[in-house]
Amino acid sequence: MLKIGITGGIGSGKSTVCRIFEVLGIPVYYADDRAKWLMRNDSKLMDGVKQLLGEKSYLENGELDRAYIASIIFNDKDKLEKMNALVHPAVWMDGERWNEEHKNAPYTLKEAALLFESGGYQLMYKMITVYTPKEIRLERVLKRDNANKKEVLARMDKQMDDEKKMELSDYIIHNYGDHSLIQQVLKIHRELLS
Repeated sequence: MLKIGITGGIGSGKSTVCRIFEVLGIPVYYADDRAKWLMRNDSKLMDGVKQLLGEKSYLENGELDRAYIASIIFNDKDKLEKMNALVHPAVWMDGERWNEEHKNAPYTLKEAALLFESGGYQLMYKMITVYTPKEIRLERVLKRDNANKKEVLARMDKQMDDEKKMELSDYIIHNYGDHSLIQQVLKIHRELLS
């Protein structure tokens, strides 16, 4: 079965593109969402997060204190690397189980912001990057997350440069201006089926 990776910078529209693939019947593994789920439900991973970042990483109701975690890992490269070393293997194993459940699909998509940065792209048959200029992405994220500009820019700075992602990709989807997402997705879908 073909495993296809799909990535793009924060605010590029990866989720929107993935929903189009889902309408075409292609299963999508949302790695970032699963990582958050695993961090709330996998006791081994939860213990690792608490050891690394402290008990304050979780609110009283068991939810992640995402603001607290972000304030640490996006300002401490060592902690960010250690956090990734905890989360990425857990997500990889979860993704492998998920792929096994979808082995009858013509191909699957793995959606993740850090597929190149984590090295996960090397396990993919093909890579798709959703590209949107940085200014547009910043505007989208500020509206969507009701976040402050400094935090969003710090997160953007932790991601690989768009040009480098596009160089490493087999397909690029342009998500801005008058580019039709549906037409671009259909073209890639037809190529992957053939």
